[in-house]
Amino acid sequence: MPGAVQYHDYLQLDKILQAQSPESDKQQLPAHDEMLFIIIHQAYELWFKQLHHEVDSVVKIMARPALNDNSPELQTVVHRLQRCVTILRVLVQQIDIMETMTPMDFLDFRDMLRPASGFQSWQFKELEAKLGLGFEERHGREYYTSQLKPDHVDIIKKAESEQSLLQLLNKWLERMPFLKEGADKSFWDHYKKVYSEGLAAAEKGNSQVFDNIFEDAGEMPGRHLSPVACRAALFILLYRGYPLLQLPFQLLNVLLEIDEQLSSWRYRHMNMVHRMIGTRIGTGGSTGKDYLKAAADKHYIFKEIAQLNSFLAERRKLPQLSPALEKMLGFVAA
Repeated sequence: MPGAVQYHDYLQLDKILQAQSPESDKQQLPAHDEMLFIIIHQAYELWFKQLHHEVDSVVKIMARPALNDNSPELQTVVHRLQRCVTILRVLVQQIDIMETMTPMDFLDFRDMLRPASGFQSWQFKELEAKLGLGFEERHGREYYTSQLKPDHVDIIKKAESEQSLLQLLNKWLERMPFLKEGADKSFWDHYKKVYSEGLAAAEKGNSQVFDNIFEDAGEMPGRHLSPVACRAALFILLYRGYPLLQLPFQLLNVLLEIDEQLSSWRYRHMNMVHRMIGTRIGTGGSTGKDYLKAAADKHYIFKEIAQLNSFLAERRKLPQLSPALEKMLGFVAA
């Protein structure tokens, strides 16, 4: 029989509580707030590890040849991604604790940290890649791994070479079984007419954008969701009130929440850096606030889903679905 599990041993507190070694203590120039700085960043990395745990499990489910939307599988995906959103909110809120440290408190030990920098968080870069941020879409991609250890660069490159959550989302949407063949074309012709009639004079150009996004018009640079996937996603957004589309809608919505929380974290981080060091360069050599702002503006992963909200029409004007399709969407047996 194994021995009783003890709290202290189970959590390996000897390792965790001895993992803070302030540089200011080593140099006999004690800086009180360096302990806070270390613990906050260690907490970030632990939460990043949990985010990887959740995203990896979601990718594994989404990568299956078929995902039964009327089963616990999709509920599991949504639930775990919602947990990711809650964790990301905690990451944003932790900045409140960091901001109890004043700029002068930070200066007490800042120069001792060079060239260590949050820019070297390989876990965060790997997480972005797993979600779907490609190499070509990164701000500062020419040096974003320049300060990392070779084995950490390999980890990120491996994540970039594998199927991301965004790519798997595209495949899942393309498998949506509604409105196939002739019914698909007749529905979208009808819907485009409804949508176009609701546009203001200044928005008439949206009709051409509608065609570019929802018609099979060849490859578009920087595009991750195919026209078929976009039509499926828009259909989910339009008819989310039907029971069968509730979980798919929640999935699309939670991905937008992930982008929103990542953006909030980047902007809060940017503002904190500006408050702490002004226009000085970061300890890792980056341009500090300017780099963080450019990355925050560019690194939206699920922006193509958000863009679909530009093509919604009023609910009361939506095309009426056939009785057969309504039965299918309502979980009613044939």
